Amino acid sequence: MIKTVPNNEAIAAVAALIKEGRHVVLPVKGNSMLPFIIGGRESVELTPPPQAQVGDVVLAWVDGSHYVVHRVIAVSPQGDVSLMGDGNIRGVEHCTQQDIVGKAVFVVSADGKKRPLPNDSWQWRLWNRLLPIRRWILAIYRRTILKMI
Repeated sequence: MIKTVPNNEAIAAVAALIKEGRHVVLPVKGNSMLPFIIGGRESVELTPPPQAQVGDVVLAWVDGSHYVVHRVIAVSPQGDVSLMGDGNIRGVEHCTQQDIVGKAVFVVSADGKKRPLPNDSWQWRLWNRLLPIRRWILAIYRRTILKMI
């Protein structure tokens, strides 16, 4: 018999494995990380996190209520971290360095192929600058490219 566990409980088990130093592949759902991660089709490989830096994609416990896989957009000197999904046009989550469970280093496709995640690459820096027009770019992306995949 298959047992279903709540998302937070499953991710807590993932966090324990990562704390042991293991790499864990976690399926991602939702569109908050488009265009770099396609939810429902791809997974991320997580490793134990170093100190989070701007540009890192991390698994974190945010706002004291839930886990997200989002990108670090700011880190304060006090250790407060702000996160935002690449596919979001607004909405920022907050956590501390201690709330970060793992760092995503690879995107894993359904057939097991890995590709590096653009953390501090020109692609992400360009995408970050496109925030004011992201809504329209994402609409076109969802209606064209995602339908072809």
